[in-house]
Amino acid sequence: MRRRKQKGRLDRLARIILILFYVVPLYMLIATSLKGSNVAIYKAPAAMVFHPTLRAYEAIFSGGSLWFSIESSFLIAVGTTFLTLTLATPAAYALARGRQRLALSAGLGILIILQMVPQTAAIIPLYRILGRWNLLDTRVGVILADSALFLPFTILILRPFMRAVPIDIEEAARIDGAGRFAIFRLIVLPLVKNGLATAATLVFILAWGEFIYAISILTTPTKYPISAVISQQISAYGVGWANLMALAVLCSLPILIIYGFGQRSLETGLT
Repeated sequence: MRRRKQKGRLDRLARIILILFYVVPLYMLIATSLKGSNVAIYKAPAAMVFHPTLRAYEAIFSGGSLWFSIESSFLIAVGTTFLTLTLATPAAYALARGRQRLALSAGLGILIILQMVPQTAAIIPLYRILGRWNLLDTRVGVILADSALFLPFTILILRPFMRAVPIDIEEAARIDGAGRFAIFRLIVLPLVKNGLATAATLVFILAWGEFIYAISILTTPTKYPISAVISQQISAYGVGWANLMALAVLCSLPILIIYGFGQRSLETGLT
């Protein structure tokens, strides 16, 4: 009984520490955005009690271009998620059901190597390819670049879910006359829906916050996603901390919403 009580107290203490670890920075982010100016921030940067104002939010919305940045971020994230899952799902199934060990080992090794390649190393080749296809300064170009970046990661996530599907079910369907595509569409996909939800949530979050490809491929500032707009608050004349934190709050809201809706699938999939 004593051990159980001690373990319960330690669990509660660990939860409190984790809550403070995540809640305090989030509170400081929101609080800084509500202070309105650098003068108020520098005067008491860690103040917990202050007079809140929405001047920073009014400032970032005053130009009218922020809505276009939010729209651009949403379209890029949704397009990247759809294209990445469309390509990664059959690829993960092929790697899970392949019978040639040498080919499977080579394929997994290539995916791991591609996952280790720095993102900046692919900027110049992608820039040249997208330039030949006349896709520079377009959202489609950013979607293709982001999909190429997240595709190996997504395949590696989905492969264990595919391997967990009992092969006996597929053999029974094959005996009943179902083809490979029908088995994949009608049997495998419904059984790995938690894995698909997990991969979709992670890819959307990563694509929403992607920055390097966005500023490299998009040359018109009005087409920048919100992740690139945040960087514009940092200049040679200083940092607009209140506006920067207000943009960070707005950038975080869709991620929190997506995580809230996909929390159960995400937890089930990752465990």
